[in-house]
Amino acid sequence: MARHPYTGIPRWVSALAVLAVAVVVLPLVAIVAKVDWENFTTLVTSESALDALGLSLRTSAASTLLCIVLGVPLALVLARSSFPFQRLLRSLVLLPLVLPPVVGGIALLYTFGRQGLLGATLQVLGVQVAFSTTAVILAQTFVALPFLVVSLEGALRIGGHRYEAVAATLGAPPGVVFRRVTLPLILPGLASGAVLSFARSLGEFGATLTFAGSLQGVTRTLPLEIYLQRETDPDAAVALSLVLVAVAVAVVSLAYGPGTAARRGLAQRSTPPLILERSVK
Repeated sequence: MARHPYTGIPRWVSALAVLAVAVVVLPLVAIVAKVDWENFTTLVTSESALDALGLSLRTSAASTLLCIVLGVPLALVLARSSFPFQRLLRSLVLLPLVLPPVVGGIALLYTFGRQGLLGATLQVLGVQVAFSTTAVILAQTFVALPFLVVSLEGALRIGGHRYEAVAATLGAPPGVVFRRVTLPLILPGLASGAVLSFARSLGEFGATLTFAGSLQGVTRTLPLEIYLQRETDPDAAVALSLVLVAVAVAVVSLAYGPGTAARRGLAQRSTPPLILERSVK
């Protein structure tokens, strides 16, 4: 008779875990039950729905790329250096995690709007940011950047800097150490952070509505389309909500699936010696 491994988890803890799962899963089940399956294809393939979905995917991809370009150096500085007011800087960088998105949208509006801190200068140069597709990307980047920074800084701190130190003592310059040692080591964390940033950008609503508005094909992303359809066509809103849930589930599964965990373990075991060898060469 097969024996099950001892987990050490009390029954009441398991019961609360089941309750937690129900809190998350039951609303999703309710959406599935409410969908008008007979007209589902028609509801999700309307012109406004396709425009919103396409815009969401494009802007989320652009904001994720921007998060990577800006977040990798920021996480590296926070994890590998020490300077005055470092804790304050980290708190400010992570502030969008707890800040209501609409407040972030107002802050962006008074920064890049026509009468904003930088918007007036940009307006003179003929550049209008607010209420444009660029505004959508900036709003998504504002709320998604902390997710990538948190993932990367954690990966950098857990991994330490011994491999970088060894590569430096072997004569590798800082640029080579970063490309050949640091970047491959943090690649699993970077991938997870990028996927989470994409998911957060895809679901962004408050900052986008406040800073970019809701113009079809220009600034109306899928969450905004769902909100508008909720007032005029509830069936379409439910169908589009299911589409957004499906995309979100796929994205999260990509970040935390079993295959991803296996690749992380493989990278941690095999990458450092190979990297060091290449960095010396």
